[in-house]
Amino acid sequence: MNKPKGNRIALIGTGFVGSSYAFALLNQGVADELIMIDMNEEKAKGDVLDLNHGKVFAANPLGIRFGTYEDCHDADIVVICAGANQKPGETRLQLVEKNLKIFHSIVTQVTSSGFDGIFLVATNPVDVLTYATWKYSGFPKERVIGSGTILDTARFRFLLGEYFNVAPQNVHGYIIGEHGDSELPVYSSVDVGGVSVMKMIEKNNTYSQEDLDDIFVNVRDAAYQIINSKGATYYGIAMGLVRITKALLHNENSILTVSALLEGEYGEDDVYIGVPAVLNRHGIREIIELDLSSHEKDLFRKSAATLKETLAPHFSE
Repeated sequence: MNKPKGNRIALIGTGFVGSSYAFALLNQGVADELIMIDMNEEKAKGDVLDLNHGKVFAANPLGIRFGTYEDCHDADIVVICAGANQKPGETRLQLVEKNLKIFHSIVTQVTSSGFDGIFLVATNPVDVLTYATWKYSGFPKERVIGSGTILDTARFRFLLGEYFNVAPQNVHGYIIGEHGDSELPVYSSVDVGGVSVMKMIEKNNTYSQEDLDDIFVNVRDAAYQIINSKGATYYGIAMGLVRITKALLHNENSILTVSALLEGEYGEDDVYIGVPAVLNRHGIREIIELDLSSHEKDLFRKSAATLKETLAPHFSE
């Protein structure tokens, strides 16, 4: 059977994040077809109906239907949002045991379908589960991608934009490392309209390093604040997932902070972690190595070590 023309996405997991991703996908017209898969079939079927009823208002048509793992065989991207959610007071890394078992089942069934596209992982702890997806699937590293620190970076740019009173699109900077408590801001390369924030602090006593430190704490702890307020985070990460999807399907060669496998970059090996990477139709084209300060290098090394310690009991050679 010939593969139908158009970009096809299979979404696994139609909970808060998955359904928000589907809604954002429909509104942005990024793909041609979306297949929604969930253990709770009635929930997925309900989402399909609900989304299809809004198609008359959408800018671009998106074919949305319920499916099973067998339908992954000719998908371009399989997006995994399934798994146990982070509870109030629980860290992302504490989700490891529950979600590794779920992912082994999911990835095995997807690959058994004959799927030969790109895996995009959103479930937490995303760096660990992206590594697991790479191991379980046997896919090349460039075709297994995690959402990484794309949302942390967006939060970072938003808060810096508020602080400097400029549009966040004009703030350029990255949060890298684990999508979690050990992540770090790369202030040495943050700029606002091409001007280094470190120079802005030097020249204007309205701004301070202490304020920047507070901004990072707010970025790092944002998920806890949102979870305590409404139980889960989903709109921001859904938008981030659509941004990654667009970069992949539209062959953009865009640079986004995703979870990618390091093989010597930043002095690290055998770990999936959030770093800027060039994304196109083939997946990750290359990893961008930022010129980190010595302090940032130390923080990144510690972040990678945190992830490796978590992975070791499950994927030791």
